[in-house]
Amino acid sequence: MVTDRSLLAGKAYGTGEHLAARQTLYQWQTPRHDLPGIVVDELADVRGVVADVGCGNGKFVARVRDDRPDLDMLPMDVSPGIIGAIPGAVVADVQQLPVTDGCLGAVLALHMLYHVEDQAQAVRELARVLAPGGIAIVSTNSRTDKRELEHLWRRAAGDVLGVQEGPARVQLSARFTLEDDRAILGAAFGEIRTIPLPGVIEVTDAEPVVAHLASYEAWADRMGVPFQETIERARERVNEVIRAEGVFRVTCLGGMLVCR
Repeated sequence: MVTDRSLLAGKAYGTGEHLAARQTLYQWQTPRHDLPGIVVDELADVRGVVADVGCGNGKFVARVRDDRPDLDMLPMDVSPGIIGAIPGAVVADVQQLPVTDGCLGAVLALHMLYHVEDQAQAVRELARVLAPGGIAIVSTNSRTDKRELEHLWRRAAGDVLGVQEGPARVQLSARFTLEDDRAILGAAFGEIRTIPLPGVIEVTDAEPVVAHLASYEAWADRMGVPFQETIERARERVNEVIRAEGVFRVTCLGGMLVCR
């Protein structure tokens, strides 16, 4: 359900609204990780063309262009809507990249492989387009990431349905987690280095958490529970925790995988 291309290009990422809501939650994380800065650092020895496949709202493209104007950035995404304001962006699918063999110094695939139907083919494509010595930088989350949000959703859904726990929400990264790196990337890349990005989010206002949950609206009809009612009940539960404890905490574990 997270690989439907028409849904990805429409309700999910037709604009940058939902992606921005998910990104914004990390403003309250400690420690803060400068993800675009990490990418720029990893590109230190790279020359030539760098493709950002699944570039989304262009957050990483903009940073690389600012910090490394010598690189030729090629933004790509399956959604025409979300890349409309990114100069030079093209609509492309990672399963069939419109790029010549061995012509890229680096390729970025950041928080997007879980949306790909044929992940093995996508990984082959990432390797195919790299020049000798080139790198692929991939990112995703751990299986343990944000478990508090999963618990919150199930309890809120249970309240709405009148049961102890409702169905789990759609988890985007479940199809490709940090723990899956060798199984999915190892067929094409012999060296995979993990940069772990742990942290704790603490909010004293429910709104960032609510906005994050609401950003999954594209999959609302597939969660087995009234979506808006569950969102509102989740808001109430977060506020209850904040009143009792002062903050609502979410434990995070993401990471970047630098592949050669």
